[in-house]
Amino acid sequence: MIQKRRRSTVAIYLAGDLLATLAAFLLAWFVRFELEVPALTKGVPDIGLYLVLLPVVLIIWPIVFYFHGLYQSRRDRSRVDDALTILLAAVVATFVLSALLAWFRPTLAGGTEPFTYSRAFTGIFVALDFLLVLATRVITREILQRLRVKGYNLQRILVVGAGKLGKEITYKLQAHRELGLEVVGFLDDDPGKTGRRFLEVPVLGNLKDVERVIEERRIDHVYVALPLEAYRKMMQVLSDVGRACVEVKLVPDILQYATLKSSLEDLDGMPVINLSQVPLQGWSSLAKRAIDFAIAAAALVALLPFLPVLALLIWWEDRGPIFYRQERMGLDGKSFMIWKFRSMRVDAESATGPVWARRGDSRRTRVGEFLRAWSIDELPQLWNVLRGDMSLVGPRPERPTFVHEFKHKIPDYMLRHRVKSGITGWAQVHGWRGNTSIRKRIQYDLYYIQNWSLSLDFKIIWMTLRSGIWHNAY
Repeated sequence: MIQKRRRSTVAIYLAGDLLATLAAFLLAWFVRFELEVPALTKGVPDIGLYLVLLPVVLIIWPIVFYFHGLYQSRRDRSRVDDALTILLAAVVATFVLSALLAWFRPTLAGGTEPFTYSRAFTGIFVALDFLLVLATRVITREILQRLRVKGYNLQRILVVGAGKLGKEITYKLQAHRELGLEVVGFLDDDPGKTGRRFLEVPVLGNLKDVERVIEERRIDHVYVALPLEAYRKMMQVLSDVGRACVEVKLVPDILQYATLKSSLEDLDGMPVINLSQVPLQGWSSLAKRAIDFAIAAAALVALLPFLPVLALLIWWEDRGPIFYRQERMGLDGKSFMIWKFRSMRVDAESATGPVWARRGDSRRTRVGEFLRAWSIDELPQLWNVLRGDMSLVGPRPERPTFVHEFKHKIPDYMLRHRVKSGITGWAQVHGWRGNTSIRKRIQYDLYYIQNWSLSLDFKIIWMTLRSGIWHNAY
């Protein structure tokens, strides 16, 4: 049953890809030779010479798409993954077509020179094909997800284990109804759970009933979510399930060890679970860095007329240095020098050593009070962002002295160094900055790391500009 549904879904996507590619081909002809974009120099060729290519294109494209995994049934594939894969597949398919055209070059009637296909047409076609295929797939996915939310085309799930792990995976499955995964029941050997319901899902029996329940309830997927101490039972369940035509997925019992996100890695064929996976890597990291650089550069250019004025005011009050450099700990625990406009007297910590700034701190200058009240003293950190020491958004970097103190007192404190530190962050826009609770700050920092996205970054920047700049000069 599940294979039949998969074939139907693949057929829908294949039909959409073929129609989008056909439309892109014909539209590329219209744009190149009817609208003359770019301007023609050799006249309009016979459309029949291009239509000869169409069957070849409609064969090459699905084959290349298939080998790029675009017809694998993965309901959890993100739109960004889809877009990047489609772009890569379309480019590869175009290279294959170009290689074939190097061998196949028809000769015009009454002519001796072989016909050369327009490179501009090929470029327009691949661009239109990417856009139309992507649009078709987005629309198809949206329709399928809405049908699943209404209860159509569901895949039935059995969760083996009604403990903490089983409830956790069930909660996550129920939270994503658009995936079309319906949890129909639990199995558990605890006699006190038989007949009970957890998260509105009934316990259908014990582990020995797995084959019977699979057959009676027409199960498509079995999620084995047993604790580590139930290893022998887990192996027996896997043996029993292996005799049924269902997909089996093992949920590893790592909840007590996981501190960030976890991911499965491969080491020469051996699966290894990474317990400290963060969402900020690969293309996401590149996109964040590009946005950081662009915004920081634009901000420095915009602020350039005002910076000399600020520098003059700072110098004029006590004739001291304009900037203040301080060692901070950032990504992967590496130290860097953070830049700020000086807001305190020269050698303010010569007698006290490293201490937190306080509300109404007597060490501040009059100009410094103003700078800190509006967070203007942080502006030079845009240079740290350009250098790559920091990001616009991230956990605020601390001084090594405080880091060495906190890492022994606060659990998971060092996890905040898995990403670049930032000028502003999720903790700061919620009021946890300066001399406030470190534990609360860590909670907000870890939430940011676990739930990072570009949209969350932009939200934090907006919250900073809207209400986070003024913090009463503490």
